[in-house]
Amino acid sequence: MNLTTEKEGAFYAALSYIIWGVIPIYWKWLQGVQANEILAHRVLWSFVFMIGLLLATKKWKAFVSYVREIAGNPKKFFALLAASVLVSANWGIFIWAVNSGYILQTSLGYYINPLVSVLLGVLVLKEKLSGAQLLSFALAAVGVLILGIHFGGIPWVSLSLAITFGLYGLVKKVINAEAAIGLTLETMMVTPIAVGYWVYLLFTSDSKFFVAPDITLLLLGGGIATALPLLYFAKGAQKVPLSMLGFLQYIAPTITLFLGVFLYHEAFTRTHMLAFTFIWGALSIYSISMTKWGTAGVQRMKNRLKMGA
Repeated sequence: MNLTTEKEGAFYAALSYIIWGVIPIYWKWLQGVQANEILAHRVLWSFVFMIGLLLATKKWKAFVSYVREIAGNPKKFFALLAASVLVSANWGIFIWAVNSGYILQTSLGYYINPLVSVLLGVLVLKEKLSGAQLLSFALAAVGVLILGIHFGGIPWVSLSLAITFGLYGLVKKVINAEAAIGLTLETMMVTPIAVGYWVYLLFTSDSKFFVAPDITLLLLGGGIATALPLLYFAKGAQKVPLSMLGFLQYIAPTITLFLGVFLYHEAFTRTHMLAFTFIWGALSIYSISMTKWGTAGVQRMKNRLKMGA
């Protein structure tokens, strides 16, 4: 991997995380629309956009071929169904949280998501944790516990986002499809439900789709806003080391945190600061442990122990 390729990959990966970081602004523009309707349109128009993209990029045959493969493989079919439900739930929780004044909780959710993913790897895939990773979990758990004790309840928005996205990543390993094809399949599975719900809203006069041109355009654009960062991420992830991707992923929740505090004026108390400090510490330790420096440090320590140093 040459330096030019790596720089290009870092650019696209960072761009995807920046878009994910500022996306709450987009959903805030739709604050007068029910979260369920926003989700329905997000699913529907993401599917329509992805179909157009597959045709434009000449991946339609590959898509049809993979659909046939899925149809003949129950394990992949149910993994796809699970991925569709999980990503839809994640989108729905995020939209509701943003428009209900819980942007800080969404930020926290995506900060702890990498740790949840590692925990799922241990529980489901029987992967082993290093000492640094165990320390990371302990610090993150303390941070979540601080918020729970102070506010008298579990930060369920944060945990729901982290768990649904962590499980989504897990089942995606089974599907193992190219990014554009994967997103098309996932939205395809739940599009009938989205369309059915929208038709129900139309018949009950609760739909906001035709209320005003700007609302209509924003709901239509939700498909593009959903698909573009994923495609940029897929393009960037192929060209950068995993360790760099690990650091870049914190761009999104950091931007979201700043938006919540400085743009939408959500309360950021001393308790929040203390809890986030524990979580940031956990992520720092975890991220460093995943780099070549962390690996080299562990190896040096093992060598010293062998030498009796």
